[in-house]
Amino acid sequence: MFRVWKIRWRRLFAAAAAVILTGSATAAVFAAQRKSTAAPAAEVVSSASDEEIKLPIIMYHSLLKDSAYHGKYVISPDLLEQDLQYLSQNGYTPVHMAQVIAYVQEGTPLPEKPVILSFDDGYYNNYLYAYPLAQKYRMKLIIAPIGYYTDLYSGTEDNHANYSHITWDQIREMSESGLVEFQNHTYNLHEYGARKGAGKQKGESFEAYAALLREDILPMQEKLLGCTGKTPDTMVFPFGDYCADSLKIIRSFGFQAAFTCNEQMNVLTRDPECLFTLGRFLRPSGIDSETYFTKRVGLS
Repeated sequence: MFRVWKIRWRRLFAAAAAVILTGSATAAVFAAQRKSTAAPAAEVVSSASDEEIKLPIIMYHSLLKDSAYHGKYVISPDLLEQDLQYLSQNGYTPVHMAQVIAYVQEGTPLPEKPVILSFDDGYYNNYLYAYPLAQKYRMKLIIAPIGYYTDLYSGTEDNHANYSHITWDQIREMSESGLVEFQNHTYNLHEYGARKGAGKQKGESFEAYAALLREDILPMQEKLLGCTGKTPDTMVFPFGDYCADSLKIIRSFGFQAAFTCNEQMNVLTRDPECLFTLGRFLRPSGIDSETYFTKRVGLS
Protein backbone atom coordinates (compact mmCIF):
# COMPACT_ATOMS: atom_id res chain seq x y z
CA MET A 1 0.00 0.00 0.00
CA PHE A 2 1.08 3.47 -0.70
CA ARG A 3 4.19 1.91 -2.30
CA VAL A 4 5.43 3.83 -5.36
CA TRP A 5 6.61 7.16 -3.98
CA LYS A 6 7.45 5.58 -0.62
CA ILE A 7 9.90 3.17 -2.29
CA ARG A 8 11.44 6.04 -4.27
CA TRP A 9 12.02 8.06 -1.10
CA ARG A 10 13.46 5.05 0.67
CA ARG A 11 15.97 4.47 -2.08
CA LEU A 12 17.12 8.06 -1.85
CA PHE A 13 17.24 8.53 1.89
CA ALA A 14 17.30 5.17 3.66
CA ALA A 15 19.93 3.17 1.79
CA ALA A 16 22.70 4.00 4.24
CA ALA A 17 20.73 3.19 7.37
CA ALA A 18 21.77 0.09 9.30
CA VAL A 19 19.21 -2.51 10.23
CA ILE A 20 19.93 -4.12 13.55
CA LEU A 21 18.16 -7.37 14.18
CA THR A 22 18.26 -8.41 17.79
CA GLY A 23 17.06 -11.36 19.77
CA SER A 24 15.82 -14.79 18.78
CA ALA A 25 12.15 -15.64 18.48
CA THR A 26 10.56 -17.78 21.12
CA ALA A 27 6.94 -18.48 21.76
CA ALA A 28 7.60 -17.72 25.43
CA VAL A 29 7.18 -14.04 24.66
CA PHE A 30 3.45 -14.55 24.90
CA ALA A 31 3.68 -15.61 28.51
CA ALA A 32 4.58 -12.04 29.47
CA GLN A 33 2.04 -10.36 31.71
CA ARG A 34 -0.21 -7.99 29.77
CA LYS A 35 -0.62 -4.54 31.25
CA SER A 36 -4.00 -2.88 31.08
CA THR A 37 -4.05 0.63 29.68
CA ALA A 38 -5.99 3.01 31.88
CA ALA A 39 -8.61 5.11 30.15
CA PRO A 40 -7.38 8.67 29.63
CA ALA A 41 -10.77 10.14 30.36
CA ALA A 42 -14.08 9.13 31.92
CA GLU A 43 -16.18 6.98 29.61
CA VAL A 44 -19.86 6.06 29.55
CA VAL A 45 -19.86 2.27 29.60
CA SER A 46 -22.20 -0.37 28.30
CA SER A 47 -23.43 -3.20 30.46
CA ALA A 48 -21.41 -6.41 30.60
CA SER A 49 -24.35 -8.48 29.40
CA ASP A 50 -24.41 -10.96 26.54
CA GLU A 51 -25.73 -8.33 24.14
CA GLU A 52 -24.11 -7.90 20.74
CA ILE A 53 -22.08 -4.72 20.36
CA LYS A 54 -21.23 -3.12 17.03
CA LEU A 55 -17.55 -2.22 16.65
CA PRO A 56 -16.55 -0.14 13.61
CA ILE A 57 -12.80 -0.15 12.91
CA ILE A 58 -11.34 2.63 10.77
CA MET A 59 -8.12 1.95 8.84
CA TYR A 60 -5.79 4.90 8.31
CA HIS A 61 -2.31 4.91 6.81
CA SER A 62 -0.39 8.11 6.10
CA LEU A 63 -1.05 11.77 6.97
CA LEU A 64 0.39 14.58 4.85
CA LYS A 65 -0.46 18.24 4.46
CA ASP A 66 0.46 18.42 0.75
CA SER A 67 -2.72 17.68 -1.22
CA ALA A 68 -0.63 16.39 -4.13
CA TYR A 69 -0.17 13.17 -2.15
CA HIS A 70 -3.76 12.75 -0.98
CA GLY A 71 -5.62 9.69 -2.18
CA LYS A 72 -6.63 6.20 -1.17
CA TYR A 73 -3.98 5.79 1.53
CA VAL A 74 -3.05 9.39 2.39
CA ILE A 75 -5.29 11.99 4.02
CA SER A 76 -4.60 15.39 5.56
CA PRO A 77 -4.08 15.91 9.29
CA ASP A 78 -7.01 18.34 9.15
CA LEU A 79 -9.31 15.60 7.84
CA LEU A 80 -8.22 13.29 10.65
CA GLU A 81 -9.05 16.03 13.14
CA GLN A 82 -12.48 16.45 11.57
CA ASP A 83 -13.00 12.69 11.94
CA LEU A 84 -12.13 12.88 15.64
CA GLN A 85 -14.49 15.80 16.12
CA TYR A 86 -17.32 14.00 14.33
CA LEU A 87 -16.89 10.88 16.44
CA SER A 88 -16.78 12.88 19.66
CA GLN A 89 -19.83 14.94 18.77
CA ASN A 90 -21.79 11.78 17.97
CA GLY A 91 -20.94 9.95 21.17
CA TYR A 92 -18.30 7.50 19.90
CA THR A 93 -15.34 6.55 22.08
CA PRO A 94 -12.12 5.14 20.57
CA VAL A 95 -10.91 2.03 22.39
CA HIS A 96 -7.92 -0.29 22.37
CA MET A 97 -7.95 -3.98 21.55
CA ALA A 98 -7.08 -4.80 25.15
CA GLN A 99 -10.50 -3.39 26.09
CA VAL A 100 -12.28 -5.26 23.30
CA ILE A 101 -10.67 -8.57 24.27
CA ALA A 102 -11.50 -7.98 27.94
CA TYR A 103 -15.15 -7.46 27.00
CA VAL A 104 -15.36 -10.61 24.89
CA GLN A 105 -13.42 -12.85 27.26
CA GLU A 106 -14.34 -11.45 30.66
CA GLY A 107 -17.41 -9.27 30.21
CA THR A 108 -15.54 -6.08 31.13
CA PRO A 109 -17.83 -3.23 30.00
CA LEU A 110 -16.99 -1.20 26.91
CA PRO A 111 -17.97 2.42 26.22
CA GLU A 112 -21.52 2.73 24.92
CA LYS A 113 -20.46 3.42 21.31
CA PRO A 114 -16.95 2.00 20.84
CA VAL A 115 -14.84 2.57 17.73
CA ILE A 116 -11.25 1.67 16.84
CA LEU A 117 -8.93 4.04 14.98
CA SER A 118 -6.11 1.97 13.50
CA PHE A 119 -3.02 3.13 11.61
CA ASP A 120 -1.11 0.66 9.44
CA ASP A 121 2.63 0.62 8.66
CA GLY A 122 3.86 3.04 11.34
CA TYR A 123 4.74 6.16 9.38
CA TYR A 124 6.58 8.96 11.16
CA ASN A 125 3.72 11.28 10.21
CA ASN A 126 1.49 9.27 12.57
CA TYR A 127 3.74 10.46 15.40
CA LEU A 128 4.00 13.96 13.93
CA TYR A 129 0.28 14.57 13.33
CA ALA A 130 -1.97 11.82 14.74
CA TYR A 131 -0.36 11.54 18.17
CA PRO A 132 -0.77 15.28 19.01
CA LEU A 133 -4.42 15.05 17.95
CA ALA A 134 -4.90 12.02 20.18
CA GLN A 135 -3.48 14.08 23.04
CA LYS A 136 -5.64 17.09 22.17
CA TYR A 137 -8.90 15.11 22.09
CA ARG A 138 -7.86 12.41 24.60
CA MET A 139 -8.69 9.72 22.06
CA LYS A 140 -7.08 6.30 21.79
CA LEU A 141 -5.31 5.08 18.66
CA ILE A 142 -3.80 1.79 17.53
CA ILE A 143 -0.63 1.77 15.41
CA ALA A 144 0.71 -1.34 13.68
CA PRO A 145 4.29 -0.63 12.53
CA ILE A 146 6.43 -2.65 10.13
CA GLY A 147 9.38 -3.70 12.29
CA TYR A 148 12.01 -3.61 9.56
CA TYR A 149 11.39 0.06 8.83
CA THR A 150 11.25 0.96 12.51
CA ASP A 151 14.70 -0.62 12.88
CA LEU A 152 15.86 1.20 9.77
CA TYR A 153 14.80 4.67 10.85
CA SER A 154 15.80 4.15 14.48
CA GLY A 155 19.38 4.11 13.21
CA THR A 156 19.09 7.57 11.62
CA GLU A 157 18.08 11.13 12.45
CA ASP A 158 15.99 11.22 9.29
CA ASN A 159 12.52 12.28 10.42
CA HIS A 160 10.64 13.31 7.30
CA ALA A 161 6.84 13.36 7.07
CA ASN A 162 6.83 12.10 3.49
CA TYR A 163 8.68 8.83 3.88
CA SER A 164 10.13 8.13 7.36
CA HIS A 165 8.79 5.54 9.78
CA ILE A 166 8.45 5.82 13.56
CA THR A 167 11.41 4.88 15.73
CA TRP A 168 11.49 2.70 18.83
CA ASP A 169 11.90 5.79 21.00
CA GLN A 170 8.77 7.31 19.47
CA ILE A 171 6.88 4.05 19.96
CA ARG A 172 7.94 3.99 23.61
CA GLU A 173 6.82 7.60 24.13
CA MET A 174 3.41 7.04 22.59
CA SER A 175 2.86 3.78 24.44
CA GLU A 176 3.72 5.36 27.79
CA SER A 177 1.06 8.03 27.20
CA GLY A 178 -1.65 5.36 27.46
CA LEU A 179 -3.25 6.75 24.30
CA VAL A 180 -1.55 4.58 21.70
CA GLU A 181 -1.60 0.79 21.59
CA PHE A 182 0.82 -1.08 19.32
CA GLN A 183 -0.01 -4.25 17.42
CA ASN A 184 1.92 -6.62 15.14
CA HIS A 185 2.02 -5.90 11.39
CA THR A 186 4.94 -8.32 10.80
CA TYR A 187 8.64 -7.54 10.94
CA ASN A 188 9.27 -7.68 7.21
CA LEU A 189 6.39 -9.36 5.38
CA HIS A 190 4.86 -6.24 3.91
CA GLU A 191 5.65 -6.69 0.23
CA TYR A 192 3.35 -7.39 -2.70
CA GLY A 193 5.42 -9.68 -4.91
CA ALA A 194 5.71 -13.44 -5.19
CA ARG A 195 4.09 -13.53 -1.76
CA LYS A 196 1.33 -11.09 -0.87
CA GLY A 197 2.15 -9.86 2.61
CA ALA A 198 2.02 -12.68 5.14
CA GLY A 199 -0.27 -14.76 2.97
CA LYS A 200 0.29 -18.42 2.14
CA GLN A 201 1.62 -19.23 -1.32
CA LYS A 202 -0.02 -21.77 -3.59
CA GLY A 203 1.44 -25.20 -2.96
CA GLU A 204 3.27 -24.11 0.20
CA SER A 205 3.17 -26.71 2.96
CA PHE A 206 1.67 -25.87 6.32
CA GLU A 207 5.01 -26.56 8.00
CA ALA A 208 6.97 -24.24 5.70
CA TYR A 209 4.36 -21.50 6.04
CA ALA A 210 4.30 -21.81 9.83
CA ALA A 211 8.10 -21.58 9.94
CA LEU A 212 8.04 -18.42 7.81
CA LEU A 213 5.51 -16.71 10.07
CA ARG A 214 7.32 -17.87 13.21
CA GLU A 215 10.64 -16.44 12.05
CA ASP A 216 9.08 -13.07 11.22
CA ILE A 217 6.22 -12.50 13.65
CA LEU A 218 7.70 -13.76 16.92
CA PRO A 219 10.80 -11.53 16.76
CA MET A 220 8.45 -8.58 16.17
CA GLN A 221 6.49 -9.61 19.25
CA GLU A 222 9.70 -9.59 21.27
CA LYS A 223 10.70 -6.18 19.95
CA LEU A 224 7.35 -4.59 20.77
CA LEU A 225 7.27 -6.22 24.19
CA GLY A 226 10.78 -5.00 24.93
CA CYS A 227 9.91 -1.46 23.84
CA THR A 228 6.45 -1.03 25.35
CA GLY A 229 6.31 -3.64 28.10
CA LYS A 230 3.14 -5.02 26.49
CA THR A 231 2.74 -8.10 24.32
CA PRO A 232 0.68 -7.36 21.19
CA ASP A 233 -2.55 -9.35 21.27
CA THR A 234 -3.76 -8.63 17.73
CA MET A 235 -2.28 -9.62 14.38
CA VAL A 236 -2.75 -7.00 11.66
CA PHE A 237 -2.41 -8.87 8.37
CA PRO A 238 -0.57 -6.86 5.66
CA PHE A 239 -2.92 -6.18 2.75
CA GLY A 240 -5.52 -8.11 4.74
CA ASP A 241 -4.21 -11.34 3.23
CA TYR A 242 -4.84 -14.42 5.35
CA CYS A 243 -6.33 -17.91 5.21
CA ALA A 244 -7.48 -20.60 7.63
CA ASP A 245 -3.86 -21.71 8.12
CA SER A 246 -2.82 -18.12 8.90
CA LEU A 247 -5.37 -17.97 11.70
CA LYS A 248 -4.41 -21.39 13.04
CA ILE A 249 -0.74 -20.41 13.17
CA ILE A 250 -1.18 -17.04 14.85
CA ARG A 251 -3.43 -18.66 17.45
CA SER A 252 -0.56 -21.01 18.26
CA PHE A 253 1.62 -17.92 18.77
CA GLY A 254 -0.81 -16.63 21.39
CA PHE A 255 -2.68 -13.96 19.43
CA GLN A 256 -6.23 -13.34 20.58
CA ALA A 257 -7.51 -11.31 17.62
CA ALA A 258 -6.76 -10.38 14.02
CA PHE A 259 -7.46 -7.38 11.78
CA THR A 260 -8.32 -7.91 8.12
CA CYS A 261 -9.07 -5.41 5.35
CA ASN A 262 -12.63 -6.64 4.81
CA GLU A 263 -14.90 -3.60 4.86
CA GLN A 264 -17.61 -4.77 7.23
CA MET A 265 -19.16 -3.81 10.54
CA ASN A 266 -17.98 -6.02 13.37
CA VAL A 267 -20.40 -7.46 15.89
CA LEU A 268 -18.88 -8.38 19.24
CA THR A 269 -20.32 -11.26 21.22
CA ARG A 270 -18.95 -13.18 24.18
CA ASP A 271 -17.57 -15.79 21.76
CA PRO A 272 -13.78 -15.30 21.25
CA GLU A 273 -14.16 -16.49 17.65
CA CYS A 274 -15.67 -13.11 16.76
CA LEU A 275 -12.24 -11.50 17.25
CA PHE A 276 -10.26 -13.33 14.58
CA THR A 277 -11.57 -11.80 11.35
CA LEU A 278 -12.27 -8.22 12.37
CA GLY A 279 -13.09 -6.03 9.39
CA ARG A 280 -11.91 -2.46 8.84
CA PHE A 281 -13.11 0.46 6.74
CA LEU A 282 -10.36 2.15 4.72
CA ARG A 283 -10.28 5.92 5.21
CA PRO A 284 -9.43 7.65 1.91
CA SER A 285 -9.15 11.32 1.08
CA GLY A 286 -11.79 13.24 -0.83
CA ILE A 287 -14.83 12.58 1.37
CA ASP A 288 -15.95 14.65 4.35
CA SER A 289 -16.26 13.10 7.79
CA GLU A 290 -20.06 13.05 8.04
CA THR A 291 -20.52 11.46 4.62
CA TYR A 292 -17.75 8.93 5.23
CA PHE A 293 -19.03 7.79 8.60
CA THR A 294 -22.73 7.74 7.75
CA LYS A 295 -22.68 6.49 4.15
CA ARG A 296 -19.59 4.29 3.99
CA VAL A 297 -19.21 3.04 7.55
CA GLY A 298 -22.90 3.14 8.48
CA LEU A 299 -22.66 5.06 11.75
CA SER A 300 -25.68 6.89 13.09
